[in-house]
This record gives sequence, C-alpha cells and structure tokens, in this order.
Amino acid sequence: MRLHLAAVALLCGTGAYCSAFAATGGGGGGESRRCGATSTSSVSCASRTFATKRRGVLPFALTAPRGGGGSSSSSSSALSSTAEDTAASSSSSIPPSSVSSAGISDGNWSLLSTRARSALLSLIESDEGRGAQRHVYGDWPEPGTEDEGKVRLGEQLADLDASYPGGLAAYISKARVLLKESADGTNPFADFVASVPEGEHLQYDALEPDPATGMTFAQAEQTGLTGIGDVTFVLVAGGLGERLGYSGIKLGLETNLVTHRSYLGMYVSYIQAMQRMAHVKTGRKETRIPLVIMTSGDTDAATRRLLSDNDNFGMDDDQISIVCQDKVPALMNTNAALSLDPSKDRWNVETKPHGHGDVHHLLLREGHIDRWTEDGKRHVVFLQDTNALIVNSVLPTLGVSIAKGFHMNSICIPRLAGEAAGAIARLEHKTDPEKSLVINVEYNQLDPLLKTQGDRKGDVPDPATGYSPFPGNSNILILEMDAYAKTLRGEDEGVVVEFVNPKYKDDTRTEFKKPTRLECMMQDIPKLFQKEMGSEANIGFTNFDRWFSFSPAKNSLESGVDAVLGGSNAPGTMSSAESDKYVQNQRKLKFAGMDVAVTEEHDLVPVAGIPVTPGPRIILCPGFAITQEEITNKIEGGRITDRSSLVLEGEGLVVKNLDLDGALVVRTGHDCEVEVDGLVVRNEGYALEEIPEEGEDADDEVPEEVAIRGYTMNKKEVMEIIIEEPGKYVVGKDGEVTKIL
Repeated sequence: MRLHLAAVALLCGTGAYCSAFAATGGGGGGESRRCGATSTSSVSCASRTFATKRRGVLPFALTAPRGGGGSSSSSSSALSSTAEDTAASSSSSIPPSSVSSAGISDGNWSLLSTRARSALLSLIESDEGRGAQRHVYGDWPEPGTEDEGKVRLGEQLADLDASYPGGLAAYISKARVLLKESADGTNPFADFVASVPEGEHLQYDALEPDPATGMTFAQAEQTGLTGIGDVTFVLVAGGLGERLGYSGIKLGLETNLVTHRSYLGMYVSYIQAMQRMAHVKTGRKETRIPLVIMTSGDTDAATRRLLSDNDNFGMDDDQISIVCQDKVPALMNTNAALSLDPSKDRWNVETKPHGHGDVHHLLLREGHIDRWTEDGKRHVVFLQDTNALIVNSVLPTLGVSIAKGFHMNSICIPRLAGEAAGAIARLEHKTDPEKSLVINVEYNQLDPLLKTQGDRKGDVPDPATGYSPFPGNSNILILEMDAYAKTLRGEDEGVVVEFVNPKYKDDTRTEFKKPTRLECMMQDIPKLFQKEMGSEANIGFTNFDRWFSFSPAKNSLESGVDAVLGGSNAPGTMSSAESDKYVQNQRKLKFAGMDVAVTEEHDLVPVAGIPVTPGPRIILCPGFAITQEEITNKIEGGRITDRSSLVLEGEGLVVKNLDLDGALVVRTGHDCEVEVDGLVVRNEGYALEEIPEEGEDADDEVPEEVAIRGYTMNKKEVMEIIIEEPGKYVVGKDGEVTKIL
C-alpha cells in the first residue's frame, strides 16, 4: 500500500521542462480496420479475430483489414480462404448471365469467395444501363494474371457491402441523388423558415433564473444529480492530432502541464467522480456508468494502447468499450463512380472516413442500445475529444433535459453573428408541420436562409446582447434513451441523413478536383428523430458562457499565431485551451469566496505568440468536485497569488484559509476526510518558459506534446501533500499532517 501519511514534500527540480506524457506510439498507420463493439475484456473485430484477456489490458485483435485495401499477406490469406470457399460451393462458380455479359469470365468468377461474388453481382446489377462502375468490374485479364489483385478487390467490395446498411447498391443510389442535387444547386432549406428554438440559458454565477427560461445554474445542476446513475457516455475520438502539429491521437494529449493528465484520463476521471456521487445519492453501490469510445482506423490501435498503458485509468475492464467507425467508398464524379486508389493499383477502391455520424448506427449494430435499455439507462452523453471545459456542462444540461423532457439537448455557447460555427435553429416547414425540426444549421447556410425571410437582414446580432439570437453549437449532445432507441430501431438503423461536399473541377460540375464521398455528422440525428417521431420529438438546447464550457484544442501553434495576428481571441491551440482551463478554475474559486485574481482578456500575456493567463494556474480535479455546490462547501476563504499553481484532488478534501504563494498539490484517496486549515505555502513554484526558436538555444529534446504549446513548465519547487490511507486528518499552517481518527 502506498501511504504518504504526513508526507509533505518540498520538491526541487533542476529547471528543466517536465512532462509525464506516456508515449502511445501514434496512430494506427492509416490501416482501415473494422472493429466491432469491444470491451477491455473482449475484442470483437471482423474476420479472423484472436483475443487475449488479462486485467487492465485491452487485447489487440488481429483482423483482416476492411474497406481500405489490404497488404500482400492479407491478400494471400484471402486467396487461400477463397480456394476453400470455392471447393465448398462449386455450383456457384458459374457466373450469372449479368456477370458474363459484364465481361467476367468463368475462370475469374471462380477465383472469388461467395461473399465477394455476391457484392460484385450487386454492384453489376445496380449499374445496369449506366456503366458508371465498369472500370471496377470490366476488362479483367484472363485467369493467371493479377489473380491476387482480383481476390483482394472482391474481398474489399464484400467488406464495403457488408458495412453499409443496404449494401453498396444503397450507398451508390444515395450518392447519385445527392450528387445531382449538389450539381443542380438544390437548396435543402427552400421549404423551411428558421426561428430560435426552446432552450435554457444558464450562467454559473447568476443567482436568479433567466426570465425567459426559468432555471438557475444551481437548480439545473441539482436536477441533473437526480439522474446521474442512469447515464452512459460516448466519446467520439476518430481523429489524429495532425492539425495541432502532433503525430499521435488527440486523446493522448496532456490537458495541462501542471498535472499532465491526458484528455482521455480527464474524461474517465470525471465519469468515475459521477459514478461515486451516484453511489452516494442513490445508495446503489452497484451503479456503473459505461463509456463507449468510437475510434477510426487511424486511432484505434493507439487508443487501445493508451488505455492499456494506463490500466484503463482506473475503470473496470468491462466498463469501457470501443467501436471502430467504417470507411466508405470514394466517388470520382457525379455518376457516383467508385474511385480506384491511384496510390496502389486498379484492384483497390479508395476509401474515406464516413464521419462521426457513424456513431449512432454503430451503437445500435454492436448491441449497446439494447444493453443500455435493459440496464435501465435513461440518457446518453456524447463528448468530443479535445474540449476539457465541456465536462462542467454535463450535469446542468442533464438537469435541463430532465426538467424540460428534451429528447435531445445540445450544449451551446453564445455565438457572434456571422461566426464560422454552426447554430441551433428551429426549421418550420412551410406546408407540413410534421416535417419541422430543431437542428444544427451551418453558418454558411444560416445567413442565406435568414435573408429569405422576415426583415431579410440575415445573420445579424441581437441589439440586446450583441450576439446572434441563434446559439452556437458545441456539438456535445445529451439524448433521452427511450426516444433515441426508438429512433435507431427505425428503418434507417441509425444511419443519419448524409450529404456530399464535392469540389468541382469546372463550371460543368461533373468532375471533381479530388474524389468525394457521402458524409454524416452525429448532430444531424434530429432528422431521424423527426422521421420516426414527427412533431412529438422534443429537441432543445442549453446555453453556457464560453469561459465555462468551450475551448477546444484544434489548431497548431503556427495557425493560432496567424489567427491572433488576424484579430481572433480564440486561437484554438493547446496553449489557449490549457490557459482557459486555469481561468475557468480561477472563476470557480472566486465564486466560492477565495481571494484570487480572475484573468480577463486585457490581462492575457503573449507566450510564443498566443495570449495566455499569467496565473494562477489552478486545477480542480473531478475527484475534488464536479458541482458548484461541492466547491462552495469545500472552499472557505483563503488567497492565491497570481504566480501560484494549485492542484486539489479528493472527494473528502476541504480547504480553509489557504495562503498560497508558490506551488501546492494536495491529493487524498477514497475514504479520506482531510481538512486543510490555515496552510501557508511559500516556495519558488512553477514557471512557463518559452521554447527558443531554431538556433543555438533551441532544445530539440522537448517532447512533441509539450513543444506544440510553445513553452515548457519549469517546476522549480512545490509542496506536495498526498494522503491515501483511509481516516480523518487535519493539515495545519506549516503543512504538518495529523491523523485524528
């Protein structure tokens, strides 16, 4: 047992940067891998799966690649399995007349497995009279020439056919319709009028409810607590950190350099804190809150490795599941012709990500919806990978959903008129009320739509607030389980309405600059709600201040500097996201009554070209508090200087009259009641140090996940108090720890 009873440590560093980042080995090498619902104790992928099981480790599945072409070894395996398949079903080696007429000989047909023949036959029959796909199935050389490539293509077509509801024929049919609408310039909102939907506006420090909506932040949060034991979480994490200048997965990035906790670690710790609170509120110690992570072929292996290396961040083996989104065929023209991958050969269909809208179909397909329904879960919370502030909004938004009976609730922020961000709007159908819905409308669609109605001014600010009346969508959702399950079990099986966004070569609008594909977004699920529930679908939003809920890390340091030079105050870099987390906690402690400076925009100081807080740098871990009430009950008085750094963790920790000028870390274990009263801390603390540009003083050894911030953190000196043995303790003025029970 690790025990730090009376463990007050004065830690002196050497002045070098500090990073506790655990290398995850980057992405999955770009391989397209179709994974089924996988938990830490059972990995279920496509064909030829081998899994192991041991505590704390997500076993890796060895599977044949899906959707994106295969290696020579997988091709050999496919060729071998095809021979067995063919021997077992020789009667199917005679091609149908449609196949023969397409130019595929008996010998070539016999090379293919049963599933490959089925997919190829479907492709040929759906292409009858069109010839758009003839480059895929036509002009095959005689048997004995490029046979391995033919088999590989057949298996890939079978994978693509199996992974899309309705198969390749349905995918291509949808694509032809959408591509024609795109080429014709069809306006998808021609039959709608936009208005502001019903929603709730919550301010963290407002003591009176919004006059238009009727709840305070505290009321919403308390209502949310009534439902915390009946929620599930879904984390959409299919992206690498390339836009940030980082080669690994975004979930592995450190949210801050004070604690070095990764995004995934932070999300898991929040869920665990909710779960422990659910045990207290409900008295049901058996309550567990599950987490499903949706990965992609690029992030799947690295996500599993990150979990394995960190023992699931403390979650049980079967509490975390992984689903891997599929890729879909790329299309090379308005006839929806499949694009063959030019980087390989004619026997490989180019594939692209379908989009995070896949998550809904995957949750249904892999059985999570059925399990959650059976377990009595009431709400599903959808998170995205690199917005650490958003967890603060989950409980109050859940409370709003419960109070207002929302089937879907989008977490929103105030949005500037014309800002390049989607907005939540109610679209009233001009002739059929059953087709009306509340949904995200992209900024480049909202302004033209508003210019066709009312005063025809477009997307303009509300004079009373200075913001657009349409709230900005942060793309974090809470869905009510019964309505969600009913919707997913409809005829579309959770495949949300898709769109295409081709870049045309010229004004003929027939050929593309590069292949396109059908895409889908998870926030478009209201289209399925409307289809399955009509006017009964109750969809709204909950609006929070930006400082409280929105600061995603999405841009590289260089892009962020360019944005700042262009006048932006939201560069979206790792450094700005880290800074905003500190500022958020400054505001929380200020609200609780502590004497602490809150950084305003004019107080920010440039570090590596990005404006950041000068301090204090405060981290209130989820294990310390996840509600406003907890913070106000656990903090009493005290002061923190601007140069200070503070970390608090432990549900039984109370801090009174702290006097901090330096760095302090207090961590307490479960079943520890610890009161820190009158503690005085004076030490050198932590300091940010800008990384020199290339030259004599440049440090090439700064880890990539630190370097993308433009600075390191020099941890000169810190007082660290760690108590893990259950019991009751007090910590006095000088930091001495006394166990009193």
